[in-house]
Amino acid sequence: MEVVAVYRAAEREEATVPEYMLLLYAAEADDEIVQAERWAEMPLWDEVNASLREAGVLVKNGPLHPVATATTVQVRGDRAELTDGPFAVTKEVLVGYYVLDCADLDQAVGHASRLPAARWGWVEVRPIVADDEIPRPDRSAGGS
Repeated sequence: MEVVAVYRAAEREEATVPEYMLLLYAAEADDEIVQAERWAEMPLWDEVNASLREAGVLVKNGPLHPVATATTVQVRGDRAELTDGPFAVTKEVLVGYYVLDCADLDQAVGHASRLPAARWGWVEVRPIVADDEIPRPDRSAGGS
């Protein structure tokens, strides 16, 4: 499979970002036929998951329950507001995720292109901020 890269290579900092989150988006499968078609692809998912484990890059993955089960939390002042459902109402929703420990963005994109969801939705690949990259007051004062 050919992978066509359309990302901003100049902005990548692969040396400090070994973990990537693959966010899987698709139209929610409201209809039983579409849901059955997607679940019929489980052997493909199992094959990809096994190869990611064998390559030593799979940290965690999983599908998400339907968007109707989501609860959105907003804190305004000292009050937490809960809303049933997703933050944004869109046709495409977050349906699953992977966390991969990859050498670089190219490797993460290569794995993302193998996921069945990339054929009927899309996969967003984002670097995860490493703990030591998060500014903390104790670190700036010479602490660790």
